[in-house]
Amino acid sequence: MAKRLKPFNMITKSYLREITYNVIGAAIEIHKSLGPGLLESVYHECMKHELTLRDINFSTEISMPVHYKDIVVATTLKCDLLIENCLAVEIKASKNIEPIAEAQILTYMKLLEVAQGLIINFNSVNIFNDGQKTFVNDLYRYIRD
Repeated sequence: MAKRLKPFNMITKSYLREITYNVIGAAIEIHKSLGPGLLESVYHECMKHELTLRDINFSTEISMPVHYKDIVVATTLKCDLLIENCLAVEIKASKNIEPIAEAQILTYMKLLEVAQGLIINFNSVNIFNDGQKTFVNDLYRYIRD
């Protein structure tokens, strides 16, 4: 039986911190086992498995159409993971977290209407210290403490 997701107006900053902490913990577990140097797709599959083991609700490869006036702009925007309907996660396996990846997660956060996003870069020595970066947008200020 799937856990019930909290509606956006029921999400608190402490709940969001807890979810983020658990997702980073899942990434650390994977990184301890596999280390750096694999393709993003491998880490993505492992994250899906680890999140399932931890009973964390998520959606994967979410397509996000962009609406402009009377058209849907043809795009291939796909967020790697949407956790508990409140945290967008982008998985990377690159030398650094590049500015384009930051623009990407901020775009996903806007289109998915979530207040927080997380980039996890598995091609790092230490996920906690240099392999993750958290982002918030204007929606974050409306979330209760």
